[in-house]
This record gives sequence, structure tokens and C-alpha cells, in this order.
Amino acid sequence: MKLLHVLALGACVWLAGCAAPGTPPTDAPAGAAPITTRPRVDMPQAGDMSPVAVTELRSRKVAPLDAPADLWERIRRGFALPDLDTELVQQQQQWYVSRPDYIQRMTERSRLYIFHVVEELELRGMPTELALLPYIESAFNPQAVSSAKAAGMWQFMPATGSSFDLRQNALRDDRRDVIASTRAALDYLQRLHDRFGDWHLALAAYNWGQGNVNRAIERNRAAGQGTGYLDLNMPAETRQYVPKLQAVKNIIAQPDALGAVLPLIDNHPFFDTVDITRDIDVEVAARLAEVRLEDFKALNPSQHKPVIFAAGTPQVLLPWNNAAVFKQNLTKAPTGSLASWTAWVAPATMPSREAASRVEMDEDEFRQINGIPKGMMIKSGSTLLVPRNGHGPAAVASHVVDNAHVAYTPEVVLRRTTVHARRGDSIATIAARYDLPAATVAGWNQGRASLKSGQAVVLYLPVRASAARASAPRGRAAPAAKQRQAARSAQGRVGAKSAKAPVARAAKSMGNRKR
Repeated sequence: MKLLHVLALGACVWLAGCAAPGTPPTDAPAGAAPITTRPRVDMPQAGDMSPVAVTELRSRKVAPLDAPADLWERIRRGFALPDLDTELVQQQQQWYVSRPDYIQRMTERSRLYIFHVVEELELRGMPTELALLPYIESAFNPQAVSSAKAAGMWQFMPATGSSFDLRQNALRDDRRDVIASTRAALDYLQRLHDRFGDWHLALAAYNWGQGNVNRAIERNRAAGQGTGYLDLNMPAETRQYVPKLQAVKNIIAQPDALGAVLPLIDNHPFFDTVDITRDIDVEVAARLAEVRLEDFKALNPSQHKPVIFAAGTPQVLLPWNNAAVFKQNLTKAPTGSLASWTAWVAPATMPSREAASRVEMDEDEFRQINGIPKGMMIKSGSTLLVPRNGHGPAAVASHVVDNAHVAYTPEVVLRRTTVHARRGDSIATIAARYDLPAATVAGWNQGRASLKSGQAVVLYLPVRASAARASAPRGRAAPAAKQRQAARSAQGRVGAKSAKAPVARAAKSMGNRKR
């Protein structure tokens, strides 16, 4: 009986194999289509695969199979913006063509960054003409800063940069970071295109602002006029913005026909990213990578200071062939030799000379490396760069690096001054005249309260206020309004609301020392 069961089971397995979907019978002729069985819809089969989602590519072009000869050819293959042919385009094209040295400089500079931009555009399915936009914005200079404080090769304003997660603080400015700023710029351009449905309008909004373009469209719509790029009333800069891009596109598309010479840029990444796990001086990083310091800074332009903090900058960019060299040399370098600087958070408000003394630095060097103007006190909580000699942790924490800031308050320097009491004056009235605490003024004058007319009264006033008094007629103090104005002038332009508070604090301190 067991033998019959085994034979029956084997026959079933053989029959199931013959009926398996996609398996032709053994006697089927060569090349015959496989015989398949379609399961009933209402009877799910074990092992069925879920339906495959079908997505449509944005581009309708057929991708060529041959590799581009260079990066310029790769860019040309991805052109997708509608061409603009206007008198302004011809004017801008002539401007560029007549300046071959300028074209050479900016295209040579772009070889460090443009491959990355093209890669990102292709991954997003965006027109590759947008890789030429930094030529218009900054001539591909990541250190460029406009008069309106836009920075980086994509020229982000501070507020716009912050809205796209580009951190800007005392230690770094991500608007200059090659990877971060490119990500933000393409995010912004795609958002503008999604908003307006037109690349020319999106580009105009990138230059002029989304709200301005939107209002220009609404004005034209209300007046029954067209709402395309060429229909809108724009400032001259925005009116020429897209024609500039079109002019550069024309030169890249047909350099020979326009008499332009483009440097060879290989269709290969110029840089590679390398992880940073320990704080490291910029000079040390360049040395370990065996690249020139200026080349390292060109690829990592967001760094404000001579040290890179791993907690805020976990990666650096290096020339492609030097990335492996850096990794190899980094493993051999002693840990303590990587960073000679650290971040120190001021525990209290203090003059720069006191802060420099605490961290064992020369005051001029301390102010220079931290950008502190003369005559300014450092506010409590300011993040300052100092030598690592025991003044900071082995690795600076991320919350310190990401929130680094330096704030100042004017340092009020007092000078001993003598004024003469008027008839009816008292210590209290003279103190009020100069916005000083009465008790402090009394302490400067042996505690007396009443005064005789013409009696000398010692005051400690701001240096410039004292100078103002010196120019007044002998025996008379400068008017209180002038004193207050001089005190405000002594503060400079750094956001203090009034001279009274800092002068009073300094006067009180002086009074305590006199006692």
C-alpha cells in the first residue's frame, strides 16, 4: 500500500510540473510560445507578485546609447527649455562673445563644480540649461557676495537660504557650500516651476522673487493682457536675466559658430566626498589630502574659520584622485595632531582683552580671528575660536557648532572729568544731568551731597563725552544733550538702544573701585 501511495504522489508532482505556467511541454517544437494557465481572478494563488507601479519619465526624448564626449556634450543633450530669440538675447550674446577672457575664466572655474550640478539635474529630470545659471549669478564663484548680501555661486539671500536649511553662523555659511547650495537652488527652482508652470517665469521669480512675479501676473490678468514671461513688466535686471542665460546656452550649444573657445571638461566627477569624524584644521586636512590649501578652500568654501568641526561639517570635498590619499593619511595621523583650535563659549560679558587673557591669546590675534571690532565687549554666550590648549572639549558638540554666534556690546571707557556746580546744584542734580547714579557721583566726591556755586565736582564720563566737554567754555560743562549724544557716538553702530545703561554700569564699577 505504501508503494502505491509513493507512486501516486510522484505522478501528481510530474503532472503539476507539466502544467506549470511558462513551462513548455517536452515535445514542443523549438521556439514555440510557452503554454500558460491563467488562475481564476477570485482565487488568489500562493506566491503571486504585487502589481508593478508604472511611472512616466518627464522627458520624451530617446536617450542616446553612446557616451558624451565631454561634459559640454552631456549638457547639450539635456537642453529642454524653450529657446528665447529676442534683441536682448542678441545683445547679451554679443557681450559674452566679445569677452573671451571672461568666458575662459568662468568656465575654467566651473570645472570644479559643474559635473555635480549636471548630475543632480539629471537625477531630478530637470533641464540641464539650469547648470549654466551660476554663470549668470556668480560666474561660478562660491565666494561671491552681492551688494544685497546674497552669497555663494547660487546667490542666496540670508532669509531665503535659511528657509532652505542653509545654516549661516559664526563658523560657516552653507550658502557657499557646493552640495548644500546646489540642493537648495534646485529645490527652489523646481518649486517655482511647479508654482508658475513655466521655466522662464520660474527663472524670473528666482531673480526677482515669487511674490513680485505673481503680482505682475495678476496685474496683467486684471488688465486683460498676456501673462507670459515676455508680457510682464519687470525691473531691468530681471528683464535681462533669462536673455543672459539664453546667451550662455547659445554659446555652449555652438561655440565654434560663435567664435567661443570652451575648455575641455571631462564627463567625470571632479570631487569626491570624504567623511570627517574628528575636528581637523583646514591646513592639516589639505596637507593630508596632498592638495594645495587654496584648492582645498575652493572645494570647501563654506568654512569661515581655520578649523572644521566634525559635528557641523561631517563631510569635506576633495579632488577625486586625492580622496583615497586623504583617507590613508588620516588613519596614520595621531588624533591629537589634527586640530589646534576649538570653540569656546564666553561665560559672561567681558572686554576682548579679558577674554583673550582667559584663553592665553594676544588680544589683537583674538579679535582678528573672531572678527571683533575695537571698543566692543563680548556678550555672554558668544562662540569664539580659541587655541585648543585645554580651553575646550576634545570634540565640539553639535549644538555649539550649529548655533555659534558672536554678539557685542559697546565698551564704555570713562575718563576723569571736573565740572563746576551751578547755583542751586547738588550731587543729585549733577548726576541726573549726566545720566549717572547719584550714589556713584557722591562716592567720587567723598560722599558730599550739597554743593556751593562754582565748586569742583569729579565725574567719570565716556571718552568722547569728555572730549565734548573739553571744547565747551571754561568752567561750564557741555550740555547734557551733547553728553548723551557723545556717549551714543562712542557706542558705534552695533545695535545698542541707549548710552545710559552701559555708562551707568561703567560708572558704578568705577565708583566701587574708587571706594
